[in-house]
Amino acid sequence: VSSPVLSGARLTLPGIMDAEGRVDESRLRLHIFKNGVSPSERGLVWRFLFGMYPCSSTALERSLLQEQLVVRYRVMKRKWQQFLPSAVRMHLNGTDELVAAVRYFDQRQAQAQQQTQDQSEEVRDRLAFLELQAQILFERVTFDQEELREAVRIIDKDAPRTNRDLNYYGEGSGNLLVLRDILITYAAFHPEVSYAQGMNDLCSRFLEVLDSEVDTFWSFSCYMEKFSKDFRADGLHRKILEAALLKELDPQLYAHLVTDSMESFTFCHWLLLGFQREFEHSDALRLFEILSCDHLELISQQVDRARYQERLARKHSTSALQAVNTDFTFELFICAAILLENRESLLRCQDDVQLIQFTSSLQGKLDLNSTLKKAEHHFYNYCKRCAWDYMTGRCRAHKSKEEDFLYQLRS
Repeated sequence: VSSPVLSGARLTLPGIMDAEGRVDESRLRLHIFKNGVSPSERGLVWRFLFGMYPCSSTALERSLLQEQLVVRYRVMKRKWQQFLPSAVRMHLNGTDELVAAVRYFDQRQAQAQQQTQDQSEEVRDRLAFLELQAQILFERVTFDQEELREAVRIIDKDAPRTNRDLNYYGEGSGNLLVLRDILITYAAFHPEVSYAQGMNDLCSRFLEVLDSEVDTFWSFSCYMEKFSKDFRADGLHRKILEAALLKELDPQLYAHLVTDSMESFTFCHWLLLGFQREFEHSDALRLFEILSCDHLELISQQVDRARYQERLARKHSTSALQAVNTDFTFELFICAAILLENRESLLRCQDDVQLIQFTSSLQGKLDLNSTLKKAEHHFYNYCKRCAWDYMTGRCRAHKSKEEDFLYQLRS
């Protein structure tokens, strides 16, 4: 259910973790962006990267935090199960291939309960206190029965067909049922988001890498704090930003894609699922963590803050021209790099059907290293061009002021 041993594990990445287990977050993000993460350390790194473990926490603090997170998740899960007992088990017909998975899942649950009973009296007392705290914390949480039933219905349709080509979710593993419980728990306690198609694919990544129901729930929840708005009814905000970026990088291609026949950008699922299907599986995991480390975006923000401080020091107006649109995150440049690389094919697409066929043809065929290089190239060129435009605008502003001053002298 959880991995308490990892709370005290050490990262072998050089210069990342101090003697007490604190992580240098900026160095970690830089390392992820430049070098990626080895599969053996990916699980621990993701717990820091996605916010389940605070980078400032020590190994001792994380062991206590782990206990708290385990207990809270169990209380949350039990609460919706008691509210909607019919949803505790997935309803299967006798020939469903998940029957074996259900059997294995039940065995694992029984083993987890046995491990709890085998704990020392001191540990049981501490966990009992944490459970009381959790019950008080979630006491006032209420569920909408109709909405939760609908979420369970969709999850039960999506979960069994999630990543069936991976051994981790193969027949009889039971991991799809673990995924189901995580998604229902998330939907129950986040009614403003609930569940939407695509969440199963995202969450399955976390479960595969972390191999822990509890840790997956909390890491996925942290991730969704940033991106849950993309799953709401008002649509994908990043799709709008991608259109704006493409308009700057290639106005002709942008104009072609937003004609009446192709006004909806069908490649938005790239952004929604973090390019999960466009690259080979291991490369897709690597890209997901690179995009999640926000390294280039953080550098851009640091530069922007430095420029702001410089303006204040020189008593310039804070309404001066903004050099770079910091909403253009690196994932948008990844998307743009793919589009620009396939520019001619896209220009030949005449409607949504052809566009969907084209994007589908890319699944599993893109080269990650090549795409990263091109995306970085577009990113740096964009920053350079914006900086040049910014400086040009500043010079023009100063020049107009000087001309106005000379005009007043002449008059």
